[in-house]
Amino acid sequence: MELVKTEQKNFNDYLEFLDPETISEFEALLQQLQGKKIAMVSATCYGGGVAEKLHSLVPLLNDLGLDVDWWVISGCTNQFYNVTKSFHNCLQGQEGSLEERDIEIFLHYNELNAFPMQDWHYDYFVIHDPQPAALIHYREKRAGEKWIWRCHIDTSTPNMAYWNFLYRYISRYDACIFSMPDYVKENHGLQNLTFITPSIDPLSFKNIPLTRERAQEIVGNFGIDINRPLISQISRFDPWKDPLGVLDVYRIVKKELPEVQLALVGSMAHDDPEGWDYLYRTLRKAGEDYDIKVVTNFNGITGLEVNAFQTVSDVVLQKSLREGFGLTVAEALWKGRPVIGGKVGGIKLQIEDGVNGYLVSTVEECAEKALNLLRNPMLVRQMSENGREKVRKQFLVTKNALAYLKLFAKLENRTLARNL
Repeated sequence: MELVKTEQKNFNDYLEFLDPETISEFEALLQQLQGKKIAMVSATCYGGGVAEKLHSLVPLLNDLGLDVDWWVISGCTNQFYNVTKSFHNCLQGQEGSLEERDIEIFLHYNELNAFPMQDWHYDYFVIHDPQPAALIHYREKRAGEKWIWRCHIDTSTPNMAYWNFLYRYISRYDACIFSMPDYVKENHGLQNLTFITPSIDPLSFKNIPLTRERAQEIVGNFGIDINRPLISQISRFDPWKDPLGVLDVYRIVKKELPEVQLALVGSMAHDDPEGWDYLYRTLRKAGEDYDIKVVTNFNGITGLEVNAFQTVSDVVLQKSLREGFGLTVAEALWKGRPVIGGKVGGIKLQIEDGVNGYLVSTVEECAEKALNLLRNPMLVRQMSENGREKVRKQFLVTKNALAYLKLFAKLENRTLARNL
């Protein structure tokens, strides 16, 4: 296990985004939870939405008076990450059989990472996603500890071989968190089932306000012509994010508006070896169209550059085929950009069709809605206001922190009740 260092955050800096009643809720919960020790455990500390959320959530909870450590599993090989990528894909509905060798690899690295946990002393363990889910098998719960499993992916139609295997472990947790009810079967049998939507940090480099001039300067460095319309999708290169479908959308739009440009902006994570293959497939399909820019963190893309692309884009897409939540939707809405998203998973929680963007199911429908936005700047302005307010109320990191505090307090109170 490796301990992740995060930048400090000050909760007072976020008060401007909170309603008075929300501040009161924080105060009441913190009186009960001051000094509680929490271990967050994930597969990686960069390159994906889970890591991004924890880089904000962990320091914010620490500033509130909790004692939170963030650990990532270590010593894992590409062999393990290939197996866990199959878990990710099959839990989202991809066909495939769970081989005995895959099970052995998965459990071996969970056992390996559980070894240093034997001497850990925390009140709460929050284990993120399938990769470390079996840690609970190799590091048995002790009296007073609470174990929470947090699922960030879309498990609404899972490959049942993979789900049944995972269920052996997650059914032992004291609580399970999903992003929405659709991701859990009715007769789930999981303890303290909780629904918490992911969130964005309004004060991170990715989401702080940028002047249009500064944003244009940044994207201009990547070959974008700031005087021509731009469609962007900010996403990992992954079959579920459908970058190949985005290229098809762009080509339909370009027939009507030849001046349009496309940016596909992504981050490559070390726990996603499949991402490189899909990046190369995307580049091959893009071909030699110089109005298509495909850029990653290896081209200098950081949170600031993502911010700039979202700020200047005329249309933002998130054309996912499966989506646990899709933080990039909330990010773009926060910047006043209407978003066209796949009518799947957590995207449906964020986009109100026709109010702050559009929900679509096909390439053709997506292209039609993109053209509608590109031709109607007044509609864009109206949707912009609606989107930003929805994010302020529902999808900021403060909302996420409050939801975790409520769950911790709920589990604490149940333990106290049992001991009376």
